[in-house]
Amino acid sequence: MKEQLEKIRQEALGALDGVKDAGELDALRVRFLGKKGELTGVLKTMGKLSAEERPVMGQAANNVRAAIEEKIESVRAELKEKAMEARLEAEAIDVTIPGTPVQLGHRHPMNKALDEAKDIFISMGFKILDGPEVELADYNFTKLNIAENHPSRDRSDTFYVTDDEEVLLRTQTSPMQIRYMEKHKPPLCMLAPGRVFRKDEADATHSPMFHQIEGLVVDEGITMADLKGTLDSFAKQLFGTETRTKFRPHHFPFTEPSAEMDVSCFKCGGKGCRVCKGSGWIEVLGCGMVHPHVLKVGGLDTEKYTGFAFGMGVERAAMLKYGVDDIRLFYENDMRFINQFK
Repeated sequence: MKEQLEKIRQEALGALDGVKDAGELDALRVRFLGKKGELTGVLKTMGKLSAEERPVMGQAANNVRAAIEEKIESVRAELKEKAMEARLEAEAIDVTIPGTPVQLGHRHPMNKALDEAKDIFISMGFKILDGPEVELADYNFTKLNIAENHPSRDRSDTFYVTDDEEVLLRTQTSPMQIRYMEKHKPPLCMLAPGRVFRKDEADATHSPMFHQIEGLVVDEGITMADLKGTLDSFAKQLFGTETRTKFRPHHFPFTEPSAEMDVSCFKCGGKGCRVCKGSGWIEVLGCGMVHPHVLKVGGLDTEKYTGFAFGMGVERAAMLKYGVDDIRLFYENDMRFINQFK
């Protein structure tokens, strides 16, 4: 039996030296140490030995088992190490190769134009206000002196939230003028930028959602000259110091007198071109002296206070400033377009 055990030990150790993978290692473990393995087969014959021989052969068998198990663990560790080395070699990173450039984000051209306009007015002393996008018709229309039969109140022009047409998506940020007058006393100097909504078909110059800036100044002795001076300064800072302004009479329900302000064409300098349709001027905003009815609704003394207001579409200003001819480009998120404004 002793010779059998030694033969098993030598065969097992020799076979284990040539193992190439975990599957082969496991097969050898079963062959020599499994329930039906060679060592187990020898141990089953120990019952035929004398009482004196059994302890000696038992110890010898245990020594053989321990030697084989130690070898198996050693080979297993070597196989794991080789597998790890092969994996690391396959996944090796050449740190000398230039990395993939990371694209840094930047502000959207609409946000750039809006922030620039806000910064200009903040430098003049205006306070930036934020108002609700879901508004009451009373604030959006009635308190701004817009008649019940005015076309802008039609369902074809306005997104109403309730059937009774009392709640709607604001069509302008002007309601903040009333809300501000109701809670504050003059002097007032506020700017209300934000999104507005109208039932316009999307085309090159219209969108059902766009951004608007509404401004209001109220105090004693405010005149049309203050309005013109403020907006002329704004235009020069936004479009360039060479920009000229022109005010044309117009009509708005909430201002009297009312006007539209044009700026000299940024493309031709006022000489006339395709952009300004040969006139040399481009309309950018509406403005006027606050209507006495609006001041009265806001709780102000119309005998003591006067004021001016103005409103401008931010998209239109951005289109003029950046030379964009289609408003839809601002919302299509085409990176070829947006990356031009880094």
